[in-house]
Amino acid sequence: MKRELLIEMPESDKDPVAHILMTHGASQPMTGRFFETLVPMLLSRGISVIRFEFAYMRQIRETGKRRPPPRIETMFPELYEAVESIRAEIGAKSKLLIGGKSMGGRIASMMADDFHKGGKIDGVVCLGYPFHPPKNPENLRTAHLAELSCPMLIMQGERDPFGTREDVAGYTLSPSIELGWIGDGDHDFGPRGRSGFTRKGNIEVAADAIAAFARRL
Repeated sequence: MKRELLIEMPESDKDPVAHILMTHGASQPMTGRFFETLVPMLLSRGISVIRFEFAYMRQIRETGKRRPPPRIETMFPELYEAVESIRAEIGAKSKLLIGGKSMGGRIASMMADDFHKGGKIDGVVCLGYPFHPPKNPENLRTAHLAELSCPMLIMQGERDPFGTREDVAGYTLSPSIELGWIGDGDHDFGPRGRSGFTRKGNIEVAADAIAAFARRL
């Protein structure tokens, strides 16, 4: 198995409810704190997790030298190859979701309809969709979301600077998209101290939503 794929299976002897291929955001590796918290929660809910890392992030992790991600479209072939590899591994009948954190979920959503129509995936999950750059709300990244036919779940922090609850209320999104809100959450689902929410609890809300979404597909 290639170095950029980290496969984790539930401990149960039962077949997984679904498999999810998850990739990272622009600045955090597949081994970052967010996934280290989320992945065990998904495993405990019967979801098999395959963590995927784009080549530029793997290079950062191996060299310690930071660099920005390349253009979004140049990363499409990497995700395509990963999906083809996992689908061949798990077989045609197993349920497969793709997605991930921020940029990873955005890339998956941009490729989702082609994958879905080809029978490669069953749905998409994005945790913290980057609807627009922070402080630049007019630069929307939503055009393809209005026409999306593949089932998609977006879990979004209510205070996410990439798209707050108030921002997103004005967007045109496809009826195939389910939108869930993380209480007082920022882009990493972190709440303010006196909000009554916790980061771990918010990530657990996301894990519950992903498991329920996977079962409905």
